[in-house]
Amino acid sequence: MFHRAILASASLLLATATAQAETAVPFALDWKFEGPAAPYFVAIDNGHFAAAGLTVEVTAGQGSLDAIPKVATGAFPVGFADINSLIKFLDQNPGAPVTAVMMVYDKPPFAIVGRKSLGVEAPKDLEGKVLGAPPPDGAWAQFPIFAAQNGLDMAKITVEPVGFPTREPMLAEGKVAAVTGFSFSSFLNLVRLGVPEDDISTILMADYGVDLYGNAIIVNTDFAAANPEVVKGFLSAVAAGWKDAIADPAKATEALIARNPAADAALEQRRLQLAIDANVVTDWTTANGFGNVDPARLANSVEQIKLTYQFTNAPDVAAYFTGAYLPEGGFALK
Repeated sequence: MFHRAILASASLLLATATAQAETAVPFALDWKFEGPAAPYFVAIDNGHFAAAGLTVEVTAGQGSLDAIPKVATGAFPVGFADINSLIKFLDQNPGAPVTAVMMVYDKPPFAIVGRKSLGVEAPKDLEGKVLGAPPPDGAWAQFPIFAAQNGLDMAKITVEPVGFPTREPMLAEGKVAAVTGFSFSSFLNLVRLGVPEDDISTILMADYGVDLYGNAIIVNTDFAAANPEVVKGFLSAVAAGWKDAIADPAKATEALIARNPAADAALEQRRLQLAIDANVVTDWTTANGFGNVDPARLANSVEQIKLTYQFTNAPDVAAYFTGAYLPEGGFALK
């Protein structure tokens, strides 16, 4: 159970900052400073956070689940995390003060990335193969749903727990036949390691029956209740950062490289573009706006989670996402 006194104290300290000229809002990212993180740095560099009266420091994460406890405990007021993992977290920690407030990956990047030369091109090909999967990986968390939707016999798949740093190298060396990961990350990491692009197979779970959402902006609900305008301003700035990044990916990549000089600019720009095209700018966000969700689809995603996860408590869709801090109709990205 979470200690409410500690949470209240943390929320009070954060709320006190709103009286200052600019509110400091630490932001817990899901992963390293790679292409898809560029829009948040664009929002800083182009003054969108400052226009909302905010000073934002972005902190790298260690996986899709990483930010959830950070935000739930009040260590960070906002973060970026997989909403499906958030749903399970809230089932296991009922009443924890955390919820999603802006959907970013309307089409999730959860994928199985394999090598054709190792016999992996379609879901059924995984049977009889070794699959590398980092335990904290968001894609691995959804793999049981993918397996159920595609009739895979898990007894015929050897799952090798791997670390994030060794995931793609093991696939490049042929020590595993496929890995779980985000489509834009694992694919380009393999390219960087010298694996021919025409030897890489990307099996996107969303194309094989997995009707889930992906990563979203999450907030500490105690902080949000005390600082609704701060949260609204933060989300507006994030949307503006994504809009700028979509309009000029090369410029957005410059903002990223300024924070991660060791990164390959061309590779990260391509990674950003892949995320934009496959996960952010979708038919639904184009028609309905960026940031919100389709309630029926979110409810259906909970039903899919039930296929492989036994809820301890009755699911409450209203606890997982709120559009209260978004403008009506969401944000336009173009």
